[in-house]
Amino acid sequence: MENKQSSSPASFVDSTVVPGDVVLDLSSMTNQTIKLGGGLRQDCDAISAMKAGTLRFSKPNKYWIESSQKRYVPCVEDTILGIVVDSKADNFLIDIKGPAMGFLPVLAFEGGTRRNIPKFEVGTLLYLRVVKANFGMNPELSCTDASGKAAEFGPLKDGYMFETSTGLSRKLLSSPTCPVLEALGKKLSFEIAVGLNGRVWVNAASPDTIVVVANAIMNSESLSGAQQIIMLYDLMDSLVVVLLRETKK
Repeated sequence: MENKQSSSPASFVDSTVVPGDVVLDLSSMTNQTIKLGGGLRQDCDAISAMKAGTLRFSKPNKYWIESSQKRYVPCVEDTILGIVVDSKADNFLIDIKGPAMGFLPVLAFEGGTRRNIPKFEVGTLLYLRVVKANFGMNPELSCTDASGKAAEFGPLKDGYMFETSTGLSRKLLSSPTCPVLEALGKKLSFEIAVGLNGRVWVNAASPDTIVVVANAIMNSESLSGAQQIIMLYDLMDSLVVVLLRETKK
């Protein structure tokens, strides 16, 4: 008797998949609209995996494959951190840590017109949203949300930006809050912006606080929740020692 692979949308969610696995069958999902994220492709009614990882689902209707990798593959509606590398008459060229540069139209800002085009120097760090991500084309970016509002998007001033894997970035943005960020938030005051392209920006009143937060995040990827807390307390002890030395000077 032939065993048939289940095509239920829930059957593969949170399971490990490899390239070629058919994870969804649209013919069995009538009257449903779904959004495909990174790592998935559609061939007629079959949705299959293009890379190894874990199939994830977020309400109401988005599926993607989560994996830990250095190179970022753009996907529509991703929020990312980009670096301005050049400016043209109609757009800015942005390094998004992907296979191709992204482009940010000069009008892709809240209330953007030809009279108030923003000016960004090379090296400016921006918090952005991916608007278009078609294969073989440069991704289109925006500094507004879907309703055209600036929201949290735009330049990130001061602070410190560092790179992580894309898998760690997704963990930092997960719900409930990952243990290391939850513990840091109880002990320290800081700002943070996480891009799904494996970049993190941290800012705080004290440089020592920035160092502790950045180190805690970078060291947390391969640790369990309990190990993250232990590591964090060790870093906090080091911070206290530094602060005591500074007060004695």
